[in-house]
Amino acid sequence: MRIGAHVDSDDPLTGARERGADAVQFFLADPQGWKAPTEHPHAAELRAAAESGEFELYVHAPYVLNLASTNNRIRIPSRKLVAQHAEAAAAIGAKGLIVHGGHVTTSDDIQVGFDNWRKAFEGAAKTGGYPLPILIENTAGGDHACARRFDNLARLWDAIGEFGPGLCLDTCHAFCGGEQLAGVVDRLRAITGRVDLVHANGSRDGFDSGRDRHANLADSPDLAAEAVAEVIRSADCTAVVETPNADGGQATDIAYLRERLAR
Repeated sequence: MRIGAHVDSDDPLTGARERGADAVQFFLADPQGWKAPTEHPHAAELRAAAESGEFELYVHAPYVLNLASTNNRIRIPSRKLVAQHAEAAAAIGAKGLIVHGGHVTTSDDIQVGFDNWRKAFEGAAKTGGYPLPILIENTAGGDHACARRFDNLARLWDAIGEFGPGLCLDTCHAFCGGEQLAGVVDRLRAITGRVDLVHANGSRDGFDSGRDRHANLADSPDLAAEAVAEVIRSADCTAVVETPNADGGQATDIAYLRERLAR
């Protein structure tokens, strides 16, 4: 069971080695921007690390993307960028592209958001589909989010499940989104049939707060580190910490999870 970290994109493998990680996640472009990814300066090294099995690679799509949006100026560029990031991620040997579940506005019918997700997958299918798994990540806030509450996630899977999307379970997002972590993997598998990746994050905020502020596992007042470890054990898949790295925080989180999961 691999434990990795989200690291700076400049030199991901060095960052992963410094943290004692054997999986690595990073951005291929500005996470708050709309520019297409360019070839990574360490592309050959990244491909070699993936092919040798030294690391599993995951790419996170920019935060600004929203495939559910009813706004053409957001939804259409989002579709284009997801396709571009998927191609770039596949080219370096990544195992998946993580994309947030997205949302519609309070004045929209959320079913339109699910339909828009389906149109993105249908469009990709016309040209052979995405070149690697799209891992949809549950989100923490928003009453009109497509992947905060699991009842909405079920509706999303009704719309796109036939295209084989993957699932990334974020522990902070689930907890702050109002979903108890006890039994969370079984509940998700009943909906999606799979959990492909865990984002193993503590939280600075409380249950059902709707906030998305990650914390190191030892500094998570309401979301217990033991509960995060148990989610990984139940999911039996790679986990990535997206926690603060001040004073070696990510290395400490990785070491804790490894020790806990070895018991």
